[in-house]
Amino acid sequence: MANKQAKKALEQFKMQAANEVGVNLQQGYNGDLTARQAGSIGGQMVKTCIPKRTKIFERPNRIVKGHKITVRYTYEISV
Repeated sequence: MANKQAKKALEQFKMQAANEVGVNLQQGYNGDLTARQAGSIGGQMVKTCIPKRTKIFERPNRIVKGHKITVRYTYEISV
């Protein structure tokens, strides 16, 4: 039972991702899609599941006293 629900939820998620990137995805066979279209759907799904976060802060410069430099860290969080 849970497997059917998970499959249905994944199918809905895929349709939503296709809609977001402008690909006309239909229920059932979609063999007429190009590799680029199919890849954009998968890429959108990954971007939704694993968002990137950015943290920006200032720290003292290690070379020149009194100066500060801006450091930017980008990291990913798995959901």
